[in-house]
Amino acid sequence: MFFDSHCHLDRIDLTEYNNNFSELVSRSREAKVSKMICIGVDLDSFEAMHLKILKEQDVYCSVGVHPDYQQVTEPTVEMLTELAVKEKVVAIGETGLDYKHAGENHDWQQKRFQIHIEAARQSHLPLIIHTRDARKDTIQLMKNKNADEVGGVLHCFTENWEMARQAIEMGFYISISGIVTFKQAESIREMAKKIPDDRLLIETDSPWLSPAPFRGKTNFPGRVALVAETLAKIRHCSVEHIAQVSHDNACQLFNIH
Repeated sequence: MFFDSHCHLDRIDLTEYNNNFSELVSRSREAKVSKMICIGVDLDSFEAMHLKILKEQDVYCSVGVHPDYQQVTEPTVEMLTELAVKEKVVAIGETGLDYKHAGENHDWQQKRFQIHIEAARQSHLPLIIHTRDARKDTIQLMKNKNADEVGGVLHCFTENWEMARQAIEMGFYISISGIVTFKQAESIREMAKKIPDDRLLIETDSPWLSPAPFRGKTNFPGRVALVAETLAKIRHCSVEHIAQVSHDNACQLFNIH
């Protein structure tokens, strides 16, 4: 059974699921996904998302504000820690740094990231970190703000092995998404070969990043198996092995037993 460690269930178009959230979850289970974490991206939508996942067995969530989002309620440590104690909240994030479209001013992203790290430390919950085109600053802030005290995961990881290695040394996991199946993603496959079994997670990041051969279509947790298949091929092991170690790692990280 698979554990989709990062999906956005509340963002998936439910049209093909008869406009029924529970049917989306059921279809994912039919595809051998036993557990899912629905990731928070802003505070304004958290309550509605939380209400949806509360009704579903083995579906959990996180609370956070995505580093890309600007026209949203700005989080404080207090806001995040208050929501973090709610039932089935297992992590803080997603948070981090994304400089791809950020222009020259990175201060506000860095401040928001630091707020999430402090909230995680106060809540004793792991961090879900999004990082893109910000390798040096991401690692530096993680070190400076003692993110290693709580650990977490660098999700949908597409950076280089050196960054992954530094994060792993701090006790973090590395999560691989459907991008690993894309033709032009050879560098990601080379990096993914090196992740130790005990630091590997898998995810869909659905509704985005649908793996080949469904690239460009709406993604859902059931396609996490395609991520596992590619990883099994490049790491010379069975799909069952990838499923088992990534499932066990996710349970360990998010304290799910």
